[in-house]
Amino acid sequence: MIQFLLAAPRSGSGKTTLTCALLAALKKRGLDPCAFKSGPDYIDPMFHRAVLGVESHNLDLFFSAPETVRTLYAKGAAGHGAAVCEGAMGFYDGLGGVSDRASAWHLADTLSLPVLLVVEPKGQSLTLAAELNGLNRFRTPSHIAGILLNNCSEKLYRMLAPMLERETSLPVLGFLPRLPQAVIGSRHLGLYTAAEVEDLQQKLVLLAAAAEENIDWPRLLALCDKEPPVWSEENAPAPARVRVAVAQDEAFCFTYAETLEALRDAGAEPVFFSPLKDTALPENIGGLYLPGGYPELHAEMLSKNTVMRNEIKARIEAGLPTVAECGGFLYLGQSLADPEGKRWPMAGVLPGEAEDAGRLVRFGYAELTAEGDSMLFRAGEHFPVHEFHHWDSTANGTALTARKPVGGAEWRCGFANEHFYAGFPHLYWAGTPLPQRFATAAEHYRSTHD
Repeated sequence: MIQFLLAAPRSGSGKTTLTCALLAALKKRGLDPCAFKSGPDYIDPMFHRAVLGVESHNLDLFFSAPETVRTLYAKGAAGHGAAVCEGAMGFYDGLGGVSDRASAWHLADTLSLPVLLVVEPKGQSLTLAAELNGLNRFRTPSHIAGILLNNCSEKLYRMLAPMLERETSLPVLGFLPRLPQAVIGSRHLGLYTAAEVEDLQQKLVLLAAAAEENIDWPRLLALCDKEPPVWSEENAPAPARVRVAVAQDEAFCFTYAETLEALRDAGAEPVFFSPLKDTALPENIGGLYLPGGYPELHAEMLSKNTVMRNEIKARIEAGLPTVAECGGFLYLGQSLADPEGKRWPMAGVLPGEAEDAGRLVRFGYAELTAEGDSMLFRAGEHFPVHEFHHWDSTANGTALTARKPVGGAEWRCGFANEHFYAGFPHLYWAGTPLPQRFATAAEHYRSTHD
């Protein structure tokens, strides 16, 4: 089975572009690839899915223990001919930027994956070799197996490749030329989502063709061919006992595939709906999940769907088990300002008014501690979470305490009771008791509201 992790010395080196190019080329070669993302990013897996037409999964060693990550990788890779992991940030950049924990290197080390390092030869030549040697010797083993040059002309590649191989003893496995017509734009939370990129499929065709032409496939495939991870289907999902409504549209698009799979494993069937376009929640549900996304970009349309806003408010206040994270949390507030600063009424379940803070707020990993018992949490329990948002609320809640793993910054957040959780932190449900607790609450609600 072909397996590797794509990493880079720094952010902005083109990891996502090269990942999509290689995935498309592997798919064209009939290898039926699957994809993974190192870390908590929601957006890059959307591009993997656009290439493959199948799920991409997050693997995060802050969220999950190494054994859980190995299990998730083996489960996601099962039945495929290739598995491609996309790294995050710089190769060794982990918690707080001062640790290699939860870095791309940590993931490669945990899964014993060969690493292909994506490098832009910009303003460097021999010095690039020195940088690569430093990266290769920084940790033992580094797992670096080869180099890919990005945004590189053929002429420059012909000049650099022999020198880099001589100076680093690492094979240079090819390059991607500069392709302005295949550029994917970005905004405040990173790349535009795959659904928003005009002519994405045409861009992917260009990237696949460039990869097919300019990558040394025989060497790459030989370097990255290893035994597939062992996966057993012993733990089959529980039969669906209750339906849970899951918001999924342009405004609510940040959902970990592993969270939905964990809910299914717990006996809850996700049923998708759109707070933007639908006029009613799905029928016969026992729970409601409002994930993150970009509600601020769709505030007017969300606000004008008053029938949906009113039903969600009424159902939550009547005790419908509900989880709302980040964008879902903003939707449940009193109002939400759009990027122009105009305020729009929201569902009105929570007291906060939300607007653009003009910067990333409480960005990064944190540990969430429950102050008391509730639907999802038990007093004193700790859960790893992640925050990534520019909008902030005037009322973020006080039911839990969040603490940074590096630096120790601490704050209160979240609303929680026996049938409800809402807050900015994104939870990672796989490998935790959260799916079963939510499914149990939903099943109990459904049994008492038939």
